[in-house]
Amino acid sequence: MQAALEITLQHCHKEAEQYGRCVGANPSSWQQDCHQLKLEMAKCTSSHPIVQKIRRDCAEPFTAFEECLKTNQSSSFKCSEQLQKFLVCAEQVKLNT
Repeated sequence: MQAALEITLQHCHKEAEQYGRCVGANPSSWQQDCHQLKLEMAKCTSSHPIVQKIRRDCAEPFTAFEECLKTNQSSSFKCSEQLQKFLVCAEQVKLNT
């Protein structure tokens, strides 16, 4: 599992679980229905240094992934290429580099 997800699950398990359940239960409207849970998860993780570094270093592939999700709300599987690019970037981020 890549670093950001590990940190999210370690430090923000409850928020990540609630957000994941909401997204899974609302495949065509998750962006609206799960927005508050997304904000709560982001708030929880925002204080962790590695997550902050991933957000900085991988902003471009993450933005591309988010844009793809907005465009394909009812078929998020179409964004697997963008997700993979983000995950590859996040895997390469090191806290002390």
